Amino acid sequence: MAYLIYTSGSTGVPKAVEIPHAGLLNLILWHQRAFDVTAQDRAPFAAAVSFDAAVWEIWPYLTAGASLHLLEDRSIYTAPESLRDWLVENEITIGFIPTPLAERMIHLEWPATTALRIMLTGADTLHEYPSPKLPFRLVNNYGPTESTVVATSGVVDSANRPGILPSIGKPIDNVQIYILNEHLQPVSAGTLGEIYIGGASLARGYRNRPELTAEKFVPDPFSADPEARMYRTGDFGSSFADGQIAFAGRADDQLKIRGHRVEINEIVAVLGRHPAVQSNTVVAQEDEPGNKYLVSYVVARPEHELSSRALREFLRSFLPEYMIPAIFVRLERLPLSAHGKVDRQALPTPDAANTLRDEAFTSPRNALETEVGEIITGLLNTRDLGVHDNFFLLGGSSFLGIQVIARVREKFGVEVPLRALFEAPTIADLSAQIAQLRASDNISA
Repeated sequence: MAYLIYTSGSTGVPKAVEIPHAGLLNLILWHQRAFDVTAQDRAPFAAAVSFDAAVWEIWPYLTAGASLHLLEDRSIYTAPESLRDWLVENEITIGFIPTPLAERMIHLEWPATTALRIMLTGADTLHEYPSPKLPFRLVNNYGPTESTVVATSGVVDSANRPGILPSIGKPIDNVQIYILNEHLQPVSAGTLGEIYIGGASLARGYRNRPELTAEKFVPDPFSADPEARMYRTGDFGSSFADGQIAFAGRADDQLKIRGHRVEINEIVAVLGRHPAVQSNTVVAQEDEPGNKYLVSYVVARPEHELSSRALREFLRSFLPEYMIPAIFVRLERLPLSAHGKVDRQALPTPDAANTLRDEAFTSPRNALETEVGEIITGLLNTRDLGVHDNFFLLGGSSFLGIQVIARVREKFGVEVPLRALFEAPTIADLSAQIAQLRASDNISA
């Protein structure tokens, strides 16, 4: 064993992964070959030692005689402009930057004479394509701790492909990637399946967890070696015709909203294409057992304004209604864990101060909106409610939603399904639904 490293994965329960020298050596030799590492290279060392990226930041360079440069002021690791200046000033030639930070840095202005030739990124889903003006290459990488940091790698070109996430590249040296269905059979190119990893990079297993090791490290039916194993990642992906791999999120990121299966990463990717959005993440919250709704946390690009209405309308152009977040929360920056991933546990609870409202407060514009507004403001016990404000944003729940529907039925004599309130959670939208139903009833009569 070369090292033991703890990871909680998606369960939150720490487990110790045993990495052998064979896996570490494979990572080092591949890295030095793939990126032409020499003794003249200068690399940053900034990852926390509890993060397996620290292994990647240290050994491929020290074993080549290259130099490591410590980031003494770790606060700049969350400030893209400051980190860029540090990389340029220290003449860093190659280095790893966690995905949320790299996504911001690849849109900065860089001096043409910068020594940086390769920016490596990973640890989270990449949603952005680099600017063609960058003086260095952006390389996206993927790999769970159980496969010695990196399993796939690939240069991300600057050809923006709307609706398609940048690929995670191809398998590194001596590593096999299988995309399989539930019967452990390979799926065709373009078909979604679970990612399995085989080859020289695999961990020995989990320390003192034989049952978990047997569950996650299963026999490799595609290898001639009867002792070969493959690691079941719990990640979904598909392959392109050229062998590149598209990452499609974790099984844990799939959830059901009002009976529909939702891919969180798909929402994040679409929202990231909005010209005013710099970065974002989406989580599911539950106001009562079984009733989940989506909350989007967004960081605006400099000198851009955001409104929930504009974001919602943008998303409706690409996604079905059930995938539209009920609440949008504005942040100055996304909270990151010590590993450089978005720290979802640190995201603030939506409240009146941080939730996005619409461009301006709009009072009811007709009698119908006034009457619907009286129903909703009465249930929410509030007066400050514009016709474009989100019912759920201001404290509405499915329980209160049922009461809204009952009072609408009593007052207007129309049957509005509860689903309609989720899809039209404003006074204006709900009034339009009521008007449409009343018009239909009149025509039928």
